[in-house]
Amino acid sequence: MNEKLLHTPDGVRDIYDLECKRKLKVLEQIHHVLLLYSYQDISTPTFEYFDIFNMDKGSAPSNEMFKFFDRNNNTLVLRPDITPSVARCVAKYYADVELPIRLCYSGNSFKNAQLHQGKLSEFTQVGGELINDDSSAADAEIIACVISCLKEVGLKEFQIEIGEVDYLKGIIEEAGIDTDTEEKIKEYIQIKNFFGLSEFVSRLDIPDKIKKALSGFDMLFGGLDMLEQAKELVFNERSLEAIERMKRVYNAIISYGYEEYISFDLSMINGYNYYTGIIFNGYTYGTGDAIVKGGRYNNLMSQFGKEAPSVGFAIYVDDLMSALSRNKIDVPLEHSNILVLYDREYQKEAIKLAAYYRQNNKKVELIRKSAKHDIEDYIKYAKQMHFLNMYVVKEDEKLDVYSTTSDTVTESDIKTIKSLVIDD
Repeated sequence: MNEKLLHTPDGVRDIYDLECKRKLKVLEQIHHVLLLYSYQDISTPTFEYFDIFNMDKGSAPSNEMFKFFDRNNNTLVLRPDITPSVARCVAKYYADVELPIRLCYSGNSFKNAQLHQGKLSEFTQVGGELINDDSSAADAEIIACVISCLKEVGLKEFQIEIGEVDYLKGIIEEAGIDTDTEEKIKEYIQIKNFFGLSEFVSRLDIPDKIKKALSGFDMLFGGLDMLEQAKELVFNERSLEAIERMKRVYNAIISYGYEEYISFDLSMINGYNYYTGIIFNGYTYGTGDAIVKGGRYNNLMSQFGKEAPSVGFAIYVDDLMSALSRNKIDVPLEHSNILVLYDREYQKEAIKLAAYYRQNNKKVELIRKSAKHDIEDYIKYAKQMHFLNMYVVKEDEKLDVYSTTSDTVTESDIKTIKSLVIDD
């Protein structure tokens, strides 16, 4: 066989055995929390028209998308982000709905990442979107939901850093600078090059008070006290309202009892341009990037024909799994499956036993014994594949029971099992 056929392309990987089971369990736990917050499931296509995600919508750059063509020569892309797809769906199917809409999703997204970055090109996202609600209470609920999800999967030490897009936008508007200069300032802030930012700002023809505000981003992270410091640096209404909004969100999060997980960072620049207000990232030990990203996007829906203020988040599940592993946090798995091994002449009895357990929501694997393998091979296989017990249907109406864990099988269990096999 061609050795190359056994390998995956750069940026994608196989997930199997216990790792796959743990990932599915984590997805199940997060989905359970989303349902408790009354989010309803939605599923969008893996690929869509290019225009759904182009830069006019504030999504990924064109060179980061996997693009291809259909038979009518339309440009299609594998989705780099699920939020614009949800926005399209809401504009189409909920056009006349004015009250809050809560939707959640789970699926894979795709980005044509540069190889040296060491990031996956295919990654799993699970998230929630709260639509038709422009309140600070909605911002707080989304953040509280994120915290509940992370706690549900076993994380104890993590931080949600909250920023506000309008704080910087207010300063930019007050300065009256052009788009190119704005982008340069954002670039310095995003890469945390505050020395370069200060040098660049010092050469701009803007008032000194605005230079001071733009040069102060190196200090604008921390707790609630930092917001008062940020307030002293600005004089425009938009930036001041951004700070007040953050305070209202924080006060609501206190009501959830989650304030210990919150910090602030006004230098936060999110990669997507559709965010309009509160933005946030979630961090924990063992990862080099955020495991959660989210924020408010009040204008995105209007590009699909519906005016609907919205806020949402996405958990990057593959990064979350790495964090759980490096923090030595176990994902509990239920090894409740059963292996039933039988000789050819006892097939009827084995099927009867398997049917009984399946009717009682137990996972059962039936294997007809091969002459090539002895019983020790099957016991080893049962342990390797994480079966809870192995039942061997034998001659002379006998049944051997093997436990692959520390749990013992009771005499009562054995009596019930034998009655199923022996009794007609």
